[in-house]
This record gives sequence, structure tokens and C-alpha cells, in this order.
Amino acid sequence: MNANDLMAKALQAAASAKILLRTGDADGACNRAYYAIFDAARAALLASGHAVGKTHRGVLNAFSDHLVRNGPLPKEMGRLRKQAETRRYVADYEGDPVELSDAQEMVGQAETFVAAMHAQFMRQ
Repeated sequence: MNANDLMAKALQAAASAKILLRTGDADGACNRAYYAIFDAARAALLASGHAVGKTHRGVLNAFSDHLVRNGPLPKEMGRLRKQAETRRYVADYEGDPVELSDAQEMVGQAETFVAAMHAQFMRQ
């Protein structure tokens, strides 16, 4: 899969997250928002010439190591990515549902993240 394909997946996941949010499915919205961020991070890594790890942890570590720690991305992008990972874990694996307000925040953050990766790394 190439960077453009991954970015398309990220955009679709962000759109799906918004739909799930409108139906009141906070857990589902958090899951899709996480995958929007995850796929946008993978696209950014590939587009910038870095290897993409084989696991979620590998991708997330590579994103932090290559694109956030020493730039070109601001630390805020790393924080958004980490927050999404935490909320997705709660949504998918914990017993308590995610609050709708938290899901709304995460979907907005996913849109911000995907837009930033698209603007920074994808060639028009």
C-alpha cells in the first residue's frame, strides 16, 4: 500500500467516525477516529521516506521517532496520536463506554491530525 492509498483510508475512517458520532456510537466513533490517525501517520511515514513498522506499536514509535521528536511535526501531533491510542483502547477493550463528549473531541482531533498530515506530506 502506498502513501496515497493510506491517506485515502485515513480520510474514509475520519468520515466514518463522524457518521458514527451522529448516530450516538461514541465507542465506534473513537475506533474509526483512531484508525484515521493511524493510517494518516502511516501515510506520513511512507511519504517522508521512512519505513512503516509491522505492528501498531512499531508504526506509532516510528512516527514519534522520525516525524515528531526532532521535527518536522510539532509535539502536539504526537500528543493527539497518543491520546487517540488511549481512547481507542478504552473504547475497544474496557468495559465502560466512552463519553459522547470525549468522542466528539477525538473525532475533531482526528480531522485536525489527518488534515495536518495531508498538508505536510501529500503531494497534490
